[in-house]
Amino acid sequence: MITLSESQAQRSTPQDSRLRVVLLLDVQDGAQDRFLDAYEQLRHQVASVPGHVSDQLCQSIENPAQWLITSEWESAQPFLTWVDSAAHRAMVRPLHGCVRDTRSLRFSIMRETSDTGTFDSSAPALTARPASPDGLVRHALTFTVRPGSEAKVAEILSGYNSPSARVDERTRLARTSLYMQGNRVVRAVEVVGDLVAALRHVALQPEVRAVEEAINPYLEEARDLNDPLSARDFFKRAALPAVHHAAARGEAPAKVYRHAFRYPVRSGRGAELAELLHRQDQASADDPAGVLVRSTVFQQGDVLVRQVDLAVPAKSAPKVALGVRDQQAGAMLARLTELGSDHGEPGDDAVRLLLAAWELSLVTDRSSD
Repeated sequence: MITLSESQAQRSTPQDSRLRVVLLLDVQDGAQDRFLDAYEQLRHQVASVPGHVSDQLCQSIENPAQWLITSEWESAQPFLTWVDSAAHRAMVRPLHGCVRDTRSLRFSIMRETSDTGTFDSSAPALTARPASPDGLVRHALTFTVRPGSEAKVAEILSGYNSPSARVDERTRLARTSLYMQGNRVVRAVEVVGDLVAALRHVALQPEVRAVEEAINPYLEEARDLNDPLSARDFFKRAALPAVHHAAARGEAPAKVYRHAFRYPVRSGRGAELAELLHRQDQASADDPAGVLVRSTVFQQGDVLVRQVDLAVPAKSAPKVALGVRDQQAGAMLARLTELGSDHGEPGDDAVRLLLAAWELSLVTDRSSD
């Protein structure tokens, strides 16, 4: 870990200003759950350290092995006192067995833009665990096409030849599910190994390039994937990362029904709705008699898509399919979506109507197995 001595920090930073500490981590393959468990324990311990204000854990949307921990301190002095202590060394010891490399950076906060000017201590604790027990990394992209072109775009997207699934010795493309709802396209991928390597591999395949070029004239927002800057901007705004995953224990049934739903999120409530759906899905996954096989919530801001695999068709278990297995969750769903709180808990008939209204049409679903 790169560190500054106390004297160096005192010379280079104003000691009465707040301090931002940035810790970059590379988590070992297969160690993500142990890392998250260690962080969950560590963050509660650090919260009691004098001078600590807040911390946040982030995962790269391009490389799931890369993580970022940021923390804010009242000033440099309490952090430096703590980081050089035996207590600090004991606290971080559980991280050593699951982190390949770290780098620590420290910055004084000189200017700040905020809606409220205060730290929101009511923010929910870390609960997102995008890694899947089946070892797959999931990611999605979403974009819109010009109204009236939907049928043509669906024809193009369903007619392409699948590219080679193998990327390298440790990475392969496992499955691609492509959906449409109105003029919105959602492409969800499942990857074994390095997500970034897999996406780059797919983007370079002639079969995929031909399809992307064919749909370019129909896009609402123009792009040029041959221009690195244009391509970067497209993938940045189209990214729909997996923020939650739940899966039932045991072997999946031979017949699995895949569905995807896009939720009309009320402005600013995307993360809250994602958390609600994850809690409901985890309860369904833990039910020995449940029909949910696995689920993934993809969310970026107020764009939220939930993909579920069920042991029965969605219409046979509509509440589980929609992610509202109990009464309280139904009422919360109404408050967090454009249904509005005045609707209250949706009844069985309303749930079935919402399933039909919010479900994305499956254009193509291709597995490398």
